[in-house]
Amino acid sequence: MLSYIFVLMKKWEPHLRLLSILLIMVGLLPDAFGQSGRMTTREYINKYKDIAIKDMKTYKIPASITLAQGILESGSGNGKLARKANNHFGIKCHKGWHGKRVYMNDDKRHECFRKYKNPEASYRDHSHFLTTGERYAFLFRYPITDYKKWAYGLKRAGYATNPKYPQLLIHYIKEYHLDKYDRGGGTSKRTVEKPKESRKSRKAKMYQTPVIASFVKVRASMYGRPVLENNHRRLIVVKRGDTFKRVAAEFEIGMRKLIRYNDLKKTDILHPGDLLYLEKKASKAEKGYKYHIVKQGETLWKISQLYGIRLGSLLERNNLPRHYQASTGTKLRVR
Repeated sequence: MLSYIFVLMKKWEPHLRLLSILLIMVGLLPDAFGQSGRMTTREYINKYKDIAIKDMKTYKIPASITLAQGILESGSGNGKLARKANNHFGIKCHKGWHGKRVYMNDDKRHECFRKYKNPEASYRDHSHFLTTGERYAFLFRYPITDYKKWAYGLKRAGYATNPKYPQLLIHYIKEYHLDKYDRGGGTSKRTVEKPKESRKSRKAKMYQTPVIASFVKVRASMYGRPVLENNHRRLIVVKRGDTFKRVAAEFEIGMRKLIRYNDLKKTDILHPGDLLYLEKKASKAEKGYKYHIVKQGETLWKISQLYGIRLGSLLERNNLPRHYQASTGTKLRVR
């Protein structure tokens, strides 16, 4: 009986060998060394955790979030996009990408994805992508150790279309204890601790005017332009050659939104030195500022920009008509 089986095996050996090769190629059968050729999630974590931790210290993105996104988006490094383009985070080309690219079907057919020289470059670009994209800016107000807020924040910012995206990230973080890599990461570079003010200094501040030079620099754009913060809102100082279109493209924000955030019209022209907000302004000035004394040459629009408040709110707070021209010395309430 055994000899008969041996003869049959010899007869079918070429066919069995071909079948086994095909099964190995599609990942259904281990190869000759007992490995599938696929990286396990633990192997993936061990391989890339040092990069995630290093980037966390530079960009202030939790290492746990970076690793969880890498695991989810790349299938622990086994996904087609990761293998073909070293793209571990599913980042599409978007405007301003001048590097190599590949095309794959995703939410739509034949979509453009970024291609990297190696996985390390993908990790670095992921950090850069989050820190320069305006829609992700609010994330950096969260503690670096609060991975749950980061997970839900990424979904709210539109990073992924999957409604379960936050839960999936949190699952991987808990399953593999990725939050241990967040310890020692420091605080967000956009979180600025301000010293408590005395009652006397708060009273003096009531008639003070915000100074642009004192605005906190929270980061820089992809072109190195400083992004400042005033009244808890991010803004830039307009430079020569700036237009709504150029600024909108630089910060990946809709041009109409940019115009609306700053109480302007499409026909308005930007001038060097103007303050331009990258998000909706507040309804009142920062705590401590209460009144503003109009100086020569100031317009209500410039005053509203200086305090980071909406022009409509400034007019309403002072019961003024839309096109009111404030004279020098006028006392305006800003809070």
